[in-house]
Amino acid sequence: MIRHLGKSLIAASIGCTMALSPATMASEKTLNIYNWSDYIAEDTIANFEAETGIDVRYDVFDSNEVLEAKLLSGKSGYDIVVPSSDFMAKQIKAGVFKELDKSKLPQWSNLDTELMALLETYDEGNKHAFPYLWGTTGIGYNPDLVNKYLGEDAPTSSWDLVFDVNNISKLSQCGVAFLNAPSEIMPAALRYMGLDPNSVNKADYKKAEELLMKVRPHITYFHSSRYISDLANGDICVAVGWSGDVLQASDRAYEAENGVTVEYTIPDEGAGMWFDMLAIPKDADNVDEAYAFLNYLLQPEVIADISNYVAYASPNKESVPLVDEEIRENPGIYPTEAAKKNLYVFSVLPPKIDRVINRSFTKVTTGQ
Repeated sequence: MIRHLGKSLIAASIGCTMALSPATMASEKTLNIYNWSDYIAEDTIANFEAETGIDVRYDVFDSNEVLEAKLLSGKSGYDIVVPSSDFMAKQIKAGVFKELDKSKLPQWSNLDTELMALLETYDEGNKHAFPYLWGTTGIGYNPDLVNKYLGEDAPTSSWDLVFDVNNISKLSQCGVAFLNAPSEIMPAALRYMGLDPNSVNKADYKKAEELLMKVRPHITYFHSSRYISDLANGDICVAVGWSGDVLQASDRAYEAENGVTVEYTIPDEGAGMWFDMLAIPKDADNVDEAYAFLNYLLQPEVIADISNYVAYASPNKESVPLVDEEIRENPGIYPTEAAKKNLYVFSVLPPKIDRVINRSFTKVTTGQ
């Protein structure tokens, strides 16, 4: 859905002998952004361009693995990227990002200090990045279709809904999607089995693989963005997905008046809590323009508008009162204190464990 929303600023020429006007000079400034799909308000980029005169090239990806490959392959071509916090931590060790000059970010104090303290797990001193938005990885579902195939006692508040073969085999008749995200699906399977979602034990991942292989025949597809429209249209009835994406699907269905209802739940057993971070690659060409955009996003009204549009929680404490009440009070977006107790963050795992996870997940997705 995300499109390049930029508008070219055309400066009128008053005379061929005159110097370039400030507007013309401003139009030559560029900024290259690489962000997740469906992850910004419709007018954010256009408003930024109009305010600053900076022309934005806005590209999207739908998995951390895609972004990481781009960053580690050499010159990425981007000035701002949005990695998730656990991936960012590994990329910091690889020397991928510039350290932020916080003197150029005067609204840094708007950020929630508790969240920033938690993020020091990944980036000591918050030197390289700050959070864009945050959320959880849980279950989106169509209650009407789930009740049709499982009855009114369907375990919609439990991972049983998708990890119990008896349940998912019935739900496969109306369609079940999983994120194509090994670093999030494997921990969910571990947590469901009562194991550490950040285990460093290879044997635990073998157990997770076995669980996923049992339900694999009943999974319609693995994808990290397609499920939004499919939930909204009623083409699938369940998705293991990101909180805001599911709530976007709910909004789309409501706006379409198509009779589809979509709900989101954080399973009782617990779920992953993640942060998507704003960072400047070390090889960025347009650093001043990058700081201009980061400062723009630190404005409470700007990030509140984004949060209202994409239905993800804002880390900007000054923006929360500006967020629509239906989002601010939604426990799927801003979890209750009880739900928070069962949330876990994604740790930075040793490379050998990452390889185990990726091999196992490839086996699961291919069904071989």
